[in-house]
Amino acid sequence: MDKKLEQLFYAALGGALAVKEKLETSNDEVKACLEKNEENARTFFDDMAKRGEKEKDQFKGMLKDVLKELVDELNLATKDDLGKLKQELDK
Repeated sequence: MDKKLEQLFYAALGGALAVKEKLETSNDEVKACLEKNEENARTFFDDMAKRGEKEKDQFKGMLKDVLKELVDELNLATKDDLGKLKQELDK
């Protein structure tokens, strides 16, 4: 009877150690997956930030072009026009 109890104890201990090892392995896999996802998220965020910066510059250029056209259409005086007028008045 003592022998069977001892075998049962060792079997339970072996099972517990096997479960512990499996949990540690799974934990390492989960950590690696989380790190990979975090890296992917950072890369995605950085890419979107770069794209946003590029789009901002393009939008700024388009806005300048539209404003120049509007100034021309409304026949408004520009900074250069005012500078020329000032030079003429100074003469």
